[in-house]
Amino acid sequence: MGRRKVEIERIENKSSRQVTFSKRRKGLIEKARQLSILCESSIAVLAVSGSGKLYNAASGDNMSKIIDRYEIHQADELKALDLAEKIRNYLPHKEILEIVQSVDSLISMEEQLETTLSVIRAKKTELMMEEVKSLQETEMLLREENQILASHSQLGKNTFLVTEGERGMARENGSGNKVPETLALLK
Repeated sequence: MGRRKVEIERIENKSSRQVTFSKRRKGLIEKARQLSILCESSIAVLAVSGSGKLYNAASGDNMSKIIDRYEIHQADELKALDLAEKIRNYLPHKEILEIVQSVDSLISMEEQLETTLSVIRAKKTELMMEEVKSLQETEMLLREENQILASHSQLGKNTFLVTEGERGMARENGSGNKVPETLALLK
């Protein structure tokens, strides 16, 4: 007579469940001991019952040595996982770095533009000051010439100026309005 296949699902009857746990726990610990002997390995089994009671068994080394080795191995795996996570995050960090470098490049260009702009403004100011100085010199020359002409008119030459002025005032443009004619100051 053979064994029948047991369907693996939760046992509803509490006492049957406890009996099955006890029998299978003992069988699991025996199989772990056999595996340890056959393969010359260290094996630790931890089991917690439904009522919260802890059962443990170790073969080969004692339980604390096995747990220490497990923790070391687990730490190495965590480091490897952390490295894999860093590699996955590397691409977004690379993109961020490229963006930062682009921003730095733009800031550098902006500084260069501001420097160039300040040089241009300084040159423009210098040219404007030279133009103002030239215009002031021209103004002084014109004032001097105006004074010379004024002094000549006081000496009896006002008839020439008046005649020339009247002739200029007598001219008319196409609309019938009189257009003043400027006198040549430097003849």
